[in-house]
Amino acid sequence: MTLESFLLLAAALFAIGVYGALSQQSIVMLMMGLELMINGVLVAGGAFWYFLAPTAADGQVLVLVALTVMALEMAMGFAVVTAIFRAREVDTTDEAGDLKG
Repeated sequence: MTLESFLLLAAALFAIGVYGALSQQSIVMLMMGLELMINGVLVAGGAFWYFLAPTAADGQVLVLVALTVMALEMAMGFAVVTAIFRAREVDTTDEAGDLKG
């Protein structure tokens, strides 16, 4: 595979994530769109590392740190969504908008 094919995959993941984040009302679906966008960025970063500097481990470390941060962010987001749903039975972004304090 070439760099262009990896970048095409990354762009497709990012575009699907943007569509998912902008078109959904469910908080969980919005978070899934954000996850796809971050995955697209990680695929592009990993592809650039592999094709431009495969001997340096900097790219691998950066991708692994970003992947770990993404997993933690999604776990915290799902915990907040679960807490909001249990407290107020709110599961869409429109209904969660009045939670500003």
